[in-house]
Amino acid sequence: MTGAVGYYNSCLRRSWIFLIAVPACSHVVSMSSGDLTVYGVRAHYELRMPLYEVSHVTAPEKTLLDHVRFAGARMVAANCAADTARALYICQADYEFSAPPDRVDVDCTLAAVTVPNHVHLLRAELGGKQDQAIFDISFTHATLRFRAPTAAEVAITQAGAGWMRALGGAVQLLFLAALVLAARTRRELLMLSGMFLLGQVACVLAAPHLAWQPAPRFVEAAAALTVAYLAVEILLLPQAGGRWAIASVLGVFHGLYFHLFLQNTGYNAGWVLAGAAVAEIAAISIFALLFSRVARIANGRRPVQVSALALLAIGLIWFGLRLRS
Repeated sequence: MTGAVGYYNSCLRRSWIFLIAVPACSHVVSMSSGDLTVYGVRAHYELRMPLYEVSHVTAPEKTLLDHVRFAGARMVAANCAADTARALYICQADYEFSAPPDRVDVDCTLAAVTVPNHVHLLRAELGGKQDQAIFDISFTHATLRFRAPTAAEVAITQAGAGWMRALGGAVQLLFLAALVLAARTRRELLMLSGMFLLGQVACVLAAPHLAWQPAPRFVEAAAALTVAYLAVEILLLPQAGGRWAIASVLGVFHGLYFHLFLQNTGYNAGWVLAGAAVAEIAAISIFALLFSRVARIANGRRPVQVSALALLAIGLIWFGLRLRS
């Protein structure tokens, strides 16, 4: 048992170093979009990326387009420039195919040069027919077939996108971990999880009808503070009641991320939220199992308080970095 506790403490010390470094290299909201128009053997592509995503990319005028490739196409012209009025970095490129394509294979690895949870939405058109694809660090290849997708394909694609977005960033996982730590019993964990999901859904349904639309930086800073706030609850108010209400409010802040995602993709909110809910429930279950085992190994060494302190530090550091970015 002593060896297990020593191993746990060693892992915790290493986790501090790793987790505190994570906020510096990732964003909660990291998205870009692009449009590809194919006419005959020629094609025109426009890439739009927020300026804050480009700040750490070396030679973005070349690097970004190098990481979006269309099979069988040769680039014949390209131009990139900052649009400060819209806070966007825009690249436009013209391509030429050897023969008119009826489908286009695309490889996109923008996550390799931006941040690991970066998402690129590509819309394409050929002869009046449209298709679209989403790329991230896990899905770097897609085939645009320019046909209407079946109902099953729509459901799988959009629910899968919700799953990936729910678990696509470190801050989402940290918050779910904090949610599990905040629950003192299994019944309370079920209540907190349910209210968090309800808050998320309520935000997505209400946000489109509000005059105020959140900026990505606000969503990032708010998400970081949700992690820190839950940690404060655990450390300073261990016997406080009404955490279910707090979980619902924090769910609203996390719902803003899905609202931005739905705005950019035009996906169906029901499918995206269904996929996200399944992913979040699965992650909460895994964290609950891991923490229960850690508690047994720690044998009274207060792993909940130590973990909450780590989450508090991470949340505050993340918040500070996002305000400065």
